[in-house]
Amino acid sequence: MSDQAPLVSTAEAPVPSDGTAEWFSGAGAVRLRAALFLPPGRPRGTVVLSGGRTEPIEKYFEVVGELQQRGFVVLVHDWRGQGLSHRLLEDRLKGHARGFRDFVEDYRALLAHFGDRLPRPWIALGHSMGGCLTLLALAHGVGPFKAALLSAPMLGLLTGKRPKWQVRLMAWWKALTEPEAYIQNNPGDPHGETFEGNIVTHDPRRYARNKGIIAAEPELGLNAGTWGWLDFALSASAWLKRSPRVAAIDIPVLVLAAEQEKLVDNADQREIVARIPRGRWIEIPGAYHELFQETDDIRACVWREFDDLAAAL
Repeated sequence: MSDQAPLVSTAEAPVPSDGTAEWFSGAGAVRLRAALFLPPGRPRGTVVLSGGRTEPIEKYFEVVGELQQRGFVVLVHDWRGQGLSHRLLEDRLKGHARGFRDFVEDYRALLAHFGDRLPRPWIALGHSMGGCLTLLALAHGVGPFKAALLSAPMLGLLTGKRPKWQVRLMAWWKALTEPEAYIQNNPGDPHGETFEGNIVTHDPRRYARNKGIIAAEPELGLNAGTWGWLDFALSASAWLKRSPRVAAIDIPVLVLAAEQEKLVDNADQREIVARIPRGRWIEIPGAYHELFQETDDIRACVWREFDDLAAAL
């Protein structure tokens, strides 16, 4: 069977040039999808790009192109449970997880599969859940990275009027008793969401583009998370707050936070970044959660931070 995997192209999100997608084996020999893109001319290094919950490779085509123009080889992938990678449940629309260990080992397998094709230095770039998992991988010694930029990383979740200890206890119990059930039995309604009601971007064009990708290939879609997923997310944050491995990360780690964040907890980000010897936390004014899907002026701020980080290597 061929290792080649498909990529979905739309008029608003065409596949970047000089790239191909492949299947590779993750933890437990599950089939996962990744894509490798080459820059024009001689590469200056590699960026390993990890999206957030629900986000397939295709959502980052614009970012891939911008990194190519900066001279980087780009490796981007679908986490298990989303995109075209292996789904964990028979109902493929449920966003599920069973702890974070398999994710870390999948990341290790990704680098092992592509490593010989990735010129150094390597930069890790992760958004939201992908930022959390990237930091977990760094703490577990995965990859010879020289720096990392984490965009609105899921280092803690906002829990509304419920105290965090209560939500974590509930998630722990539900993950034991009904791990595959939707949180609050609510699958969400991604088809009913409108731009006016969204809390992730101020940019209507990019919002419509990303909705169009799922419309073009519904297999990329994902609904709300399960109790198992919520337990994973909260447990990952707790681990990062206490593990001595976080304090041993010895590369620059830049965390960019969204000033108008409504999903992840910026206070938890600051607490965890403070444990990293070369960690920095910067808040991007006026931004919603999806920094790389935001308006051009906000994205310009994000790219300035990336360029400064890369120039220092």
